[in-house]
Amino acid sequence: MLADLGARAIRLLPPEAAHNATLRLLTKGLGVPGRAPLFPPGLKVTLPKSGLTFASPVGLAAGFDKNCEVPGAMARFGFGFVECGTVTPKPQAGNPKPRLFRLEADRAVINRMGFNNFGLDYFVRRLARYSHAVPIGANVGANKDSEDRAGDYVTGIEAVAPYADYITINISSPNTPGLRGLQDKASLTGLLARCGAADRKGKPVFLKVAPDLDREAIADICGVVRGEGAWLSGLIISNTTLARPASLASADKGETGGLSGAPLFHPSTAVLAEFARALRGEFDLIGAGGIASGADAYAKLRAGAHAVQLYSMLVYEGPGLAARIADELEACRVRDGLASIAEATGNAL
Repeated sequence: MLADLGARAIRLLPPEAAHNATLRLLTKGLGVPGRAPLFPPGLKVTLPKSGLTFASPVGLAAGFDKNCEVPGAMARFGFGFVECGTVTPKPQAGNPKPRLFRLEADRAVINRMGFNNFGLDYFVRRLARYSHAVPIGANVGANKDSEDRAGDYVTGIEAVAPYADYITINISSPNTPGLRGLQDKASLTGLLARCGAADRKGKPVFLKVAPDLDREAIADICGVVRGEGAWLSGLIISNTTLARPASLASADKGETGGLSGAPLFHPSTAVLAEFARALRGEFDLIGAGGIASGADAYAKLRAGAHAVQLYSMLVYEGPGLAARIADELEACRVRDGLASIAEATGNAL
């Protein structure tokens, strides 16, 4: 595939330069397929609480398209839904460079980007022009220097709600100091109370959590979600990890930031299963972390996800990854005699 060849060439650049070059090419339509693939009917899923319907359960995670510049292009690469952001109310430059590292030997990435983005005004202008070729999510965050982070989330929700198909509250990036503290029971209760009162225009809202949670923290989050957060549609599990597995072999394995890619697959899937067992189908779950194949996506579904997201593995597998995973998921569905891929959700619990 021409786009995959181009992706390999771009990977010769330093990581952040490669990412920026990719976005520039996509905004010009270079390497973008002429049309999106048609998915088999058996891959169509409708998330039970939110009612969101995806022709394929394979979505693009936030982080790739922070400023909502290329959602239509990514839809053509075979994603069943796309999520843009994280966007903050005010533009911010993010953390000092270098801040993005490929761990080639581990098929992983470490980033400490720090919510670099052009701000809500730019993001919303782009979002408002999107054609909704596939459902689009808007991932909102808080500015690093904000004195009222909960207020930043309310501002973000109200700005994107008229145009997004769903909204994600990102409290789990490890690269904004103190942000993950919003996952604590008391802080999360207060945050969800304020966000629940925001003008959401009836749009589904998801909470994105970290993989670095023990059972007590998972139980606390589930308790808050069932209480003050009962208005939420679901959770996205998970963001990047601060853990550094002993198996890492790449030279940059000691860089600070969030680790994603292949090493995140098993721990994030285990945390997903813990949430699925605790929440017992009361909320929609989207599984993210280390997905590189249809087998990986199928494992996330069987662990309790209703849909999945990927981003980092595009670095190693190329832009055709989403379409390939959809084909492989369809093969899993047929092999196991499922009328719909949705029947796989929770089968391994």
